[in-house]
Amino acid sequence: QVQLVESGGGSVQAGGSLRLSCVASGYLPSRHIMGWFRQVPGKEREGVGAFYAGVGSFGDGSAYYADSVKGRFTISRDNAKNTLYLQLNSLKPEDTAMYYCAAASDPTRVPVFAATQGYSYWGQGTQVIVSS
Repeated sequence: QVQLVESGGGSVQAGGSLRLSCVASGYLPSRHIMGWFRQVPGKEREGVGAFYAGVGSFGDGSAYYADSVKGRFTISRDNAKNTLYLQLNSLKPEDTAMYYCAAASDPTRVPVFAATQGYSYWGQGTQVIVSS
């Protein structure tokens, strides 16, 4: 089992920044995916980005982003702290959402990083509010 705990959400004005953290506990194989998603009430959960860990065809430490956040959001990871980060810069009101961290222990089950399919573990979410 893997437990994920997000933190770092809050309220900021447009143009501001936040850094979200996701602490993972439990076992993940060397080849896995950790993703960030967001959701607003009444809409489907949207993939923001993902970090691919491992070797071979999945790469080693590669991050991928949705077009809507590319150039503004950055995923990084501190293996010593078992923590995945999402740096949010140049925030816009449309970035307002609950942000979730997720992990896929079997990357072959994830058809594309932004799809919720294949992610077996989810955190409880952290709220981001961006005011204009």
